[in-house]
Amino acid sequence: MLESVWIDCPYCGEQFETDVDCSAGGQRYIEDCPVCCQPIELATEVDLDGSLQRIAANRNDD
Repeated sequence: MLESVWIDCPYCGEQFETDVDCSAGGQRYIEDCPVCCQPIELATEVDLDGSLQRIAANRNDD
């Protein structure tokens, strides 16, 4: 199940939409910002029903 979410890039501050695959459970992965092309580390938390509970976007150079 894909869920669309809006993310604020931790580098340039621009907001963009991305899809999260909630059927895979909680994950950590890298996605490039479509505006500034910097690598963003995304961390998701999904509940037992498969609903997205939390997403965090962090700089990959921290």
